[in-house]
Amino acid sequence: MSRSQQLSIDQAISRAKKANKQGNFALALQLYTAVLQQQANHPVAKKALRKLQKRLPPGPSQEQIIALNNLYHSGQMEMTERSCRELLKSFPQSLNVINVLGAALQVQGKFIEAVQAFDRAIDLKPDFAEAFSNRGNALKELGQMQHAVASYDNAIQLNPDFADAWFNRGNALKDLGKLGQAIESYNKTLKLAPDFAPAHRNLSALKTFIADDKQIAAMESLISNPRSRDSDRMELSFALAKACEDLADYDKSFEYLKDGNRLRKNELSYDIDDDRQMFARIKATFTSELPIFDPDPEETASIRAFFIVGMMRSGTSLVEQILASHSRVHGAGELETMNQLVSPIISGLSDGKIKQESARLSAADVGVIRDSYLETLSGLDVAEKIITDKMPLNFRWIGFILAAFPDAKIIHVDRDPMATCWSNYKHFFPAAGNGYAYDLNDLAEFYGLYKDLLSFWHERFPNRIYDIRYEDLTENQEEETRKLLTFGELDWEDQCIEFHKTRRAVRTSSAGQVRMAMYRGSSDAWRHYSDHLQPLLSALQYPL
Repeated sequence: MSRSQQLSIDQAISRAKKANKQGNFALALQLYTAVLQQQANHPVAKKALRKLQKRLPPGPSQEQIIALNNLYHSGQMEMTERSCRELLKSFPQSLNVINVLGAALQVQGKFIEAVQAFDRAIDLKPDFAEAFSNRGNALKELGQMQHAVASYDNAIQLNPDFADAWFNRGNALKDLGKLGQAIESYNKTLKLAPDFAPAHRNLSALKTFIADDKQIAAMESLISNPRSRDSDRMELSFALAKACEDLADYDKSFEYLKDGNRLRKNELSYDIDDDRQMFARIKATFTSELPIFDPDPEETASIRAFFIVGMMRSGTSLVEQILASHSRVHGAGELETMNQLVSPIISGLSDGKIKQESARLSAADVGVIRDSYLETLSGLDVAEKIITDKMPLNFRWIGFILAAFPDAKIIHVDRDPMATCWSNYKHFFPAAGNGYAYDLNDLAEFYGLYKDLLSFWHERFPNRIYDIRYEDLTENQEEETRKLLTFGELDWEDQCIEFHKTRRAVRTSSAGQVRMAMYRGSSDAWRHYSDHLQPLLSALQYPL
């Protein structure tokens, strides 16, 4: 769904009028409906809707559309999908409903179905710019970056003032490593929508600020505006922290980071106790013997999975880039699949079972994990038979992975604890699964949980996990790369040492770094902020 649903009433009315003049009646309908959700008797929106409804094919009532949008924004995606499909039985040509359906499918990770929904909307209305932009988002999630950019370009061609499409285009170009073009797209976004906070944040990550940079003044004005939303202040705080760091104003940078992290933690309603309980459930599941599981030998030989795990910001992107530079390996990036498969199993364990140490992993669970994960890998439709999944937090699921894939390679990337924790704290993670990163005390405790669980996995599965230290890799690149390839049973190829030349989409905050030659010294960057990090240093018992 586009940013239009977050606009103020005046902004939404203005854009709705413009959309109406351009003949984009579906967007105008959506905007006027959003206004009425905020102010039920807004006279301009009510009058405009009555006129619009005469131009549009018969569709759901205003009340039905409002209810559908409310359902979507409440996060109930399965119910949203069901409601959309039910409405489409009566109103098969409702562009609004089809668009919401595509958005709900995308949030659920049903990207192919989402593309199909947006294609359906475009077939009904070939000049539906928003559907082209949303379609690009779904294609981007499928890793089809070039097709995603083409879809954004279609949206922009239809509506050159479509800020969301310019922003989405910038994101895809960034992932493709076309950083100059990405910066241009973000600048265009901000020219059209100067208050677009996510664009400020993403642009700040790609540029180096200099004194008197006009973007700094613009962000400071926005963040001090009492009408700005907390979600925008949060993104602007991370962007201004980056700007201040570039200008070597580390005290001011840290103050912005504190504000941004506080707002993000509040937004996510994170509680470290949830992770304490989850880690206890994981360990309880593996105190007993694993189920006997005998995979089909032919299936085993078809695709081999390499899982690159560790804390976020530990160097997993770098390790994947090295491996993905090999001719036999495809780097799939951070796949959500394993988390989606294992989380329900862990959530289904009762506290009683855990206290009695009777939690068990069934052969049926293992079979579902294996079959569903292989389906995801097959769906990537790549020629290489070795596929890397560099979702760092998969370290939680190592036991489940080895139960389902006895032939899997587990590569654990370890990094200096202060460097790791600091890098987590200073980065904004768009996904919701990193709530521990936004508070120094939570961060220190989560790091302890991570280390404890890794020790548990090493004891439970001896000689099955390969540890590589980030600092060793940066200091002794060729030696560590050779050992890494040996563990993966891969022959040496020179391009693995020149990984930064490999052209592939990288969809993490390290996208720019993995396209540069090996960099040394990043693990000491936290020392600029050491006066502010005493609680973290103490909690980690870090030697100075």
